[in-house]
Amino acid sequence: MKALDKFKTFHFLKGGKFFLYITLMFLISACQKEEAKITVVDFDKTNIYPEINQKLYPIIPTFLGNFTRNYYGNEAPDKLELIGKLFLGVNTTKVGSKELKWGGAGWTGQPLLFLEDTILYIVQGTYSHRLMKIKADGLSLKWAYDFEDMIKGTGTFYHKVGTNLNMIIQGARLGKTKNLRSKVVPSYRAIDFYTGKNLWKLNSRKTASYSRDVDGSTLILNDTAYIGLENGIFTVYNPDPDSAEITDNILQPEIFEEHYLYYEADRQKHRGNLVTESSPSVLNNHIYISSGSGHIWGYNLKTRKIDFDFKTGSDIDGSPVVTDDGCIIVAIEKEYIKGQGGVFKIDPTKPADSCVVWFFPVENKKFASWQGGVIGSATVNDHYIKAGSAMPNLCAFSAIDGNLYVVKSKELSGNFAWGPNLKHRYPTPKLAYKYYISNSISTPVFVGNKIVAASYDGIHLFSFDDKLNFKMLAHYQTNSTEATPSVFNRKIFIASKDGHLYILGEKGKPINPNSQEVAEMQNFPMRNIYYYMRKSLAKQDL
Repeated sequence: MKALDKFKTFHFLKGGKFFLYITLMFLISACQKEEAKITVVDFDKTNIYPEINQKLYPIIPTFLGNFTRNYYGNEAPDKLELIGKLFLGVNTTKVGSKELKWGGAGWTGQPLLFLEDTILYIVQGTYSHRLMKIKADGLSLKWAYDFEDMIKGTGTFYHKVGTNLNMIIQGARLGKTKNLRSKVVPSYRAIDFYTGKNLWKLNSRKTASYSRDVDGSTLILNDTAYIGLENGIFTVYNPDPDSAEITDNILQPEIFEEHYLYYEADRQKHRGNLVTESSPSVLNNHIYISSGSGHIWGYNLKTRKIDFDFKTGSDIDGSPVVTDDGCIIVAIEKEYIKGQGGVFKIDPTKPADSCVVWFFPVENKKFASWQGGVIGSATVNDHYIKAGSAMPNLCAFSAIDGNLYVVKSKELSGNFAWGPNLKHRYPTPKLAYKYYISNSISTPVFVGNKIVAASYDGIHLFSFDDKLNFKMLAHYQTNSTEATPSVFNRKIFIASKDGHLYILGEKGKPINPNSQEVAEMQNFPMRNIYYYMRKSLAKQDL
């Protein structure tokens, strides 16, 4: 998207209506910037970024692998043997008036994976305040960039077409020396992939939300990025550092639009908990994002307005995950609701009052500060179902009640359950498998016919066949694992709050792929970034 030609707009949500406030108006000549326009990726090309350095292959370049949040790795191991372990450090952060010491990495904290030639690298955000680029074989540090506070979320890789610019866009907590009243809280930053140097900082400005952190992972379509900040603002911006300008004495990216993800009524019910922690997903000509204000929003890429709003009233931390039948799956926490938390499958092409395909409630069970529900995201196996396979479409999620649930995402049970607010009864999906893994806020992932699920009791590895015979293959004990795993070439990469980054799998197998394996997968990772978008966007006139 190019800069708006007449004005920048800010859309405020009040009383269920949009009011347009013109905050900056400037005239430009016809030879200057054109009207904002989102172009469509040519999905017939095998390499989405044809001008990228062909020796660099992003494998897991954003949270949950791509911008539909449904790719999690290429091949999982059969065992959970310790292959490598790296201490990521510890540091302090303020939670309210208390200063706490945390180590390693937590929610969502998924390792990003990249191949440079045949060398595998990990990019990991940490509770020790550092974004680290790590050589996987030997777990040696390439560089570390110091934020001003701990990093909870997962970054996103960005490549500027036609250049050698590659960078990681990463959020963090607001800063130990900052508070909600600080004029500038630069908690969102772009870091050069090769050098670890800062390229710009974004001020997460003060709103009615009680947070100015950034946990979500940005979504990038061509030259435009989309992110939900914890201040409750859905921000559309230009990630290119060349377009950044000095504002409030820091170099900040160009902002195209801002949309508030809460109403005045949400402020009254949720008070300051208007936080957006999820990562946006793209489906058809919409971007979907869930918010702690109790809504699942849809942003229209054609009109550049929010025109879908499914209200649950609950806190929602999980990210919308796109299915191959054009729906989204969203996890629901039990907070601000009378009923149970759980997982929704939603068809966003239908009106909000009739869009629910199914709802699966989980047990109400208190743990730590949570009352129940699902804190992490739900994931699907759609990517891994081969043509002609008898494998059913599945959805997995881990709950505060301690269970890993696997349901059939396209088959209903014939039963109904009350929704989160006890106002509507919804169809429920068929339960395929349930296993107690201990309390969890982590996101389990499918890779082929395996599931990797983490909890406060460690990492669990499951297998299943087309007839849904499940087996728990292995369990590796760690302390307080909240992060999301990444999987590549029969290795599992995951960080824990015990202070360490782990590589688990089968001993004796090399971490780095050989040159033949790299040649076979050269363009594969780039396709994964936009998996299903070629179905949903390729023919869309945006």
